[in-house]
Amino acid sequence: MATVNFSVPDDVNITFNTTFCKENKSAIIAALMREAVNRAQRKNRARQAASRILERRETAPIVSAAECREVREINRP
Repeated sequence: MATVNFSVPDDVNITFNTTFCKENKSAIIAALMREAVNRAQRKNRARQAASRILERRETAPIVSAAECREVREINRP
């Protein structure tokens, strides 16, 4: 297991220690770090998906609203 050292503002440190005084602070920090990594990865995947959609729009054929309605009606059960 790795050790991480970082500085935080005094007020954050005091509030954190007070709030989690009876809990495993290392476990809490690790969970927060995992959450931050997951959030950043989701954001990156969303950004990449949006980019792929925009790229595909550039080459997608232009379809009229009437054509969309027609296809929708044909494919309805």
